[in-house]
Amino acid sequence: MSATGTRPAERAPIPFRVRAALASGSVLQPLNSSMIAVAIIAIAADFGTSSHISWIISAMYISTSVCAPMAGRLGSVFGARRVFLTGLAMVCIASTAGMFASTVGQLIAVYALIGAGISVHMPTAMTMVRAYAERYARSSRTAMATLVMCGQSIAALGPTVGGLLTGTFGWHSILWVNLPAAALSAAAVLRADVGFAGRSQHTSAWRAVRGLDVAGILLFALVVSTGMLFLVSLRATALYWLLPITLGALAVFIARERRATDPFIDVRALARNRALCATLGRTLLTYTCFYCVFFGIPQWLQTVRGMSATEAGLTMLPVAAVGVLATRAGSSTTHRYGARRTLFIGTFALLVSGILIAVLERSTAPLAVLLIVAAVAGIPNGFNNIGNQSLISAVTTVNDVGAGIGMYRTVAFTGANLAVVVLQLATGGTIDDAGLHRVGWFIATTSIVLLIGLAVSRRMPRSQHRSAPST
Repeated sequence: MSATGTRPAERAPIPFRVRAALASGSVLQPLNSSMIAVAIIAIAADFGTSSHISWIISAMYISTSVCAPMAGRLGSVFGARRVFLTGLAMVCIASTAGMFASTVGQLIAVYALIGAGISVHMPTAMTMVRAYAERYARSSRTAMATLVMCGQSIAALGPTVGGLLTGTFGWHSILWVNLPAAALSAAAVLRADVGFAGRSQHTSAWRAVRGLDVAGILLFALVVSTGMLFLVSLRATALYWLLPITLGALAVFIARERRATDPFIDVRALARNRALCATLGRTLLTYTCFYCVFFGIPQWLQTVRGMSATEAGLTMLPVAAVGVLATRAGSSTTHRYGARRTLFIGTFALLVSGILIAVLERSTAPLAVLLIVAAVAGIPNGFNNIGNQSLISAVTTVNDVGAGIGMYRTVAFTGANLAVVVLQLATGGTIDDAGLHRVGWFIATTSIVLLIGLAVSRRMPRSQHRSAPST
């Protein structure tokens, strides 16, 4: 019951123009991360080398995973809309610079900047949604569902869009498409009545910026980047000297975060909340598998099947169609039956898709088989994403839910980085039938581990479908 006596369930939803404006910027992250999955082959061909090409994707995700948790705090100091618009500007600057990149190193730097820009939109959009709902006594549920649905839909459609753009105009087009998208988003957000959201009247900007856990952020980036480089090196000449650096940085990071007043990642909260730890661990594994499909199959379609970027994108279209339907079905299942059943469905579908990839995806397989496998691969993420986000809301308090969602997104982006490592180890950098089959068996094995974990879990709330949002 609110202070005015109005029950939240009876409140009118946030107007569509506001929901759409906020969603318009938050789609840039799934759009860019999915388009690059198809364009990476064309980029390697254009630069004449595949050396370090996977770091284009990794740089974006490392930057995103590091910057996303900071977005909420920056929005609370400078205003959520101002930070949202700054992210759009960063994407535009980086996209323009990327069109003139002459080396792989320059393109890696461009995507690191894009990653920083796109990382701020979902956290600041959520801040603006909640602030608008509180000021005007509106329900935020529909707006949050809009943000999630738009992100899921664009992520699923991204390979098709990226394939069409790359095949028609070249890989540079996946960069310049960001410019009109960002301009339209900026115009919509500036017209929306959300300028009041997140601005702190009690904390100076300088004090808040000084309060950022810069050392924790740098240590986290060091752990992720050196850990990835070590794992990738195992395929050829293992760089064992990186392992003590990674482990040492991880130990220092944990020790510092335990003592920090306002840590980058609250490891003390994680230690106290085992259900949250389990959910984040499950999220890490499911997103690693998801991005193995997301990055691996488009590359395989082009290198082994000889498809153009356009054809590969169209072949991935069933992932988009089924993914959108699975998201809606997962939301309904969570609301009616709870997150456990939703996660069982999503994880079983992940197991089936892994087996199908390992058994049926061959250079000689009929196109119809490829489309069926793509359709099945569209099911897991919709159910798993909804189920895990529901659990984050259920296993954290109202005051901690923002931090929980922030850690959820960081873990999801870390899973994308691990997927790059898995693909490198399984395929040796050049994906063929055998390499893709190893990826499929990795997905199937991971799914079995997840199913066992769900079956034996005793800390999963049984009533989360009543309290968690169906987003």
